[in-house]
Amino acid sequence: MADADKLELLRGEFHSQTARTEWHDLQVHFARGAVVLVAPELDLVEVAVQLQVDNKQEFEDWIARGLVAGVSPEQGQAFYAANTSLWTVVAPPWVLVQQSDKEPPGAG
Repeated sequence: MADADKLELLRGEFHSQTARTEWHDLQVHFARGAVVLVAPELDLVEVAVQLQVDNKQEFEDWIARGLVAGVSPEQGQAFYAANTSLWTVVAPPWVLVQQSDKEPPGAG
């Protein structure tokens, strides 16, 4: 399978798995340090794809720019208090979350 075909398959897979999830339902993942916050300016599905293909260079750039990071205890508390609804997609072993009122492209 060509790399481009593999990437398109992954995009389709992650799009189909993207959903809104309330923070209280993410507590077990947060407790084990597996929740990653993705900045609204990034495409949540594309971040999942790049994680799945182990694109270390892209992730190092996003992390350096503060666009991808683990959820801090303070942010987790704020999400818990409001039971914030977040866009989520699972890219094992991580759960990627994003605050956004708009629907990611192709989600739903």
